[in-house]
Amino acid sequence: MNIQIIAIPKIEERRGNLSVIENDTVPFDIKRVYYLYDVPSGAERGGHAHKNLQQFLVALSGSFDVVLNDGKEEKIVTLNKPYEGLLINSGIWRELQNFSSGSVCLVVASEVYIEDDYIRDFDQFKNYSTRK
Repeated sequence: MNIQIIAIPKIEERRGNLSVIENDTVPFDIKRVYYLYDVPSGAERGGHAHKNLQQFLVALSGSFDVVLNDGKEEKIVTLNKPYEGLLINSGIWRELQNFSSGSVCLVVASEVYIEDDYIRDFDQFKNYSTRK
């Protein structure tokens, strides 16, 4: 599956830790950054794939699961460390679930929002993934 856990550089000192995401951390130019928070218990986010966009997800606080599907296999990755991120390349279906209380999900994206880049129906995604 075309995903990867990437370590985010961490500077540790007794006053607290500092991590930095720059263009050499992710394999794409950063065009958009947003974050999810106050996700109600039992709610899910995501539920789509992208044709071109790449994303890098980080659990800044708390934890959540990322359910990934490339059309052939499914994998669940739990994110719970603010110094690690999950690179999701294009053509991967993703669902975010099991958000802990107070969790914050940072999303760093390779493109600005373009609705035509989204595949929001899983059956359409399966057809798309078999054509690639």
